[in-house]
Amino acid sequence: MTRALIVQQAANPSTEFFILPELEKRQCLHEQYRLQDAPPDDRGEFDSVVFVRYLTPQWRRWVERNRARLGRVVLFMDDDLLDLKAHAGLPWRYRWKLLKLVWRHQRWLKSIGAELWVSTPWLQEKYRAWQPKLVQPQSPHPATSAVKTLFYHGSSSHYDEIEWLYPVIVQVLERAPDLVFEIIGNQKVRNLFAGVPRVQVLHSMDWHSYKALLARPGRTVGLAPLLDSPFNRARSHTKFFDITQAGAVGLYAAGPIYGRIVQHGGNGLLLPMDQNAWVEAILRLVNDEAYRLQLLDGARRTT
Repeated sequence: MTRALIVQQAANPSTEFFILPELEKRQCLHEQYRLQDAPPDDRGEFDSVVFVRYLTPQWRRWVERNRARLGRVVLFMDDDLLDLKAHAGLPWRYRWKLLKLVWRHQRWLKSIGAELWVSTPWLQEKYRAWQPKLVQPQSPHPATSAVKTLFYHGSSSHYDEIEWLYPVIVQVLERAPDLVFEIIGNQKVRNLFAGVPRVQVLHSMDWHSYKALLARPGRTVGLAPLLDSPFNRARSHTKFFDITQAGAVGLYAAGPIYGRIVQHGGNGLLLPMDQNAWVEAILRLVNDEAYRLQLLDGARRTT
């Protein structure tokens, strides 16, 4: 099999819809690098190097040093990135990004004999002088969706609980690739989870919007951690009703708050605030559908 290098700004739909299927069709093994990564030190022995939308001077220098050892060099674009007139009306920051990361490199790309791959017949016709290759998209999504949703819907007053949950979520998502985590939070929460894959941070919303959110199907396990503090001792157990309304099974902090309504193993799980115990309990609930449905039935009968 041949060997390809994909260079991209970050994980993105362009690569998954277009580039990966094309390389698979060509029976190419591939490695993926980000634009900000240092290029590989193996002197560039690749049959193909594909720049997805963007490139940088650092990668240009690497190509120039290793051009004799490279096969094809490719720029792939799925927007009109090479015509400044087409960028009129776009936000100035985005226009500057296009100018810096792709437009100014097109002459260099042509000078080294790079290929142009495009996503649509319109782009293929517009840039026909470059003899671009039209790449057909394929779905990166599995035939049947098996993704499950783990969620925590605490308010900003629960930031200590959110920080406590962070290592739990990281471990769970590493061990359960079919799981996504949903949380409501502000920019501080977004920054906390920025490096964790499959985390969806929702904006805060009013009560009517939140009730509509809970009515949408698709959630699997709801979390209700609670650290011991003077403020938290006055909490109620209403999260039990929210989690059950969402069609999910709850994992609750053991203690007098949730102990008022949750019977461990009957209508949810009550656990001490031990992060390892929460990781294992979440994974059991996610993986044991029969057990989860049994607990959900108990929760619905409680409400």
